[in-house]
Amino acid sequence: MARSDDAPASGRGRRIAAVAAALTVLSGGAVGAVALSAHGRDQEPKEAGVPSAQTTAVARQDLADSRTLTGTLGFGGQTTVKGVGKGLLTRLPKADTAVARGKPLYWVDDRPVMVFFGDTPVFRALGTAGVHGRDVTLLAENLRALGYDTGPVASAPPPRAGGSGQGAEPGTELTATLLAALKRWQHDTGQQETGKLVPGEVVVVPGPYRVSGLKAQLGDPVAEEVLTLTSVRKSVQVKMDARDAGPIHKGDPVTLALPSTKTVPGKVTSIGQTVQGGPEADAPGSASASEATLQVTVEPVDSAAVKDLKSASVQVTFTAETRKQVLTVPVGALLALREGGYALQRPGGQLVAVKTGLFAKGMVEVSGAGIKEGDRVVTTS
Repeated sequence: MARSDDAPASGRGRRIAAVAAALTVLSGGAVGAVALSAHGRDQEPKEAGVPSAQTTAVARQDLADSRTLTGTLGFGGQTTVKGVGKGLLTRLPKADTAVARGKPLYWVDDRPVMVFFGDTPVFRALGTAGVHGRDVTLLAENLRALGYDTGPVASAPPPRAGGSGQGAEPGTELTATLLAALKRWQHDTGQQETGKLVPGEVVVVPGPYRVSGLKAQLGDPVAEEVLTLTSVRKSVQVKMDARDAGPIHKGDPVTLALPSTKTVPGKVTSIGQTVQGGPEADAPGSASASEATLQVTVEPVDSAAVKDLKSASVQVTFTAETRKQVLTVPVGALLALREGGYALQRPGGQLVAVKTGLFAKGMVEVSGAGIKEGDRVVTTS
């Protein structure tokens, strides 16, 4: 993703090559060449090699700077479910069981513990009309999603200025209609028809998940870690050098190369905020410094494309920067001028000053008043 700007060219120049270097004889004098990395951080000068007389045409094309990294495909977003209340576990789900809203996840004292989707736990008994809060909102949203009529949404008034609840989200008011809907749902699902919801009767998870493993056994107390869940969607976890993650954004398209060599489209779904490793994380006196990395998560656009893979190593290609229909030449066509900047050399020896843009895959974007598509220029590669 290297970029550089140049000054007008004059005098002798140095030939720039991605992997080799050459000598160019200009005005009867030998000029040493400098090797320039087309994509990377190391751009140290290298000794000149044997000159090449080949020429190439300035081309107009799309130029994309891409990077391919290895990632691990699997079920992501693991979370641990811990039980609440008293009693013993009397029935547990099997691994790979889908977690569905309004269905039992496990049983305590032979009573089913049902699933709600959301981000607020049931932290108190809900059975008296007039109370309000985010736990009431959770109850109302889930019952409506299950097809029950909960009546008009009754939002509680915001807390008064200076009150102890100032700044807290007021949530929904618990109404008699909502409690009646709760009782109908309890009847339809074989629960005790109490018309009341108490902690431990439902378990709240972020969304449609799958059981990935069990952490408890039958007969264990419920008030401990019961099982683990992962997302039903498969994702790929990629460790990326933190310095290279800047151009990557959530929603960016990527290409996934599967073990079968088939490629499928994907997209970036999240970029980690915590840097792992790096010099600061290394032990004092460590002989080698580790790279500072960020975890990037990508998902296939069509989950069916990886339905037969449970876990696999895949290649993920990120396109960090793209230039549409720009003038390009091989990197080996560049001359680094002694006074600074870059130029191209025509077959007759004339130098043409250019500005360089994106470097990608051995090509470089060039622009300048003296260069146009189809012009022939000298190159070493």
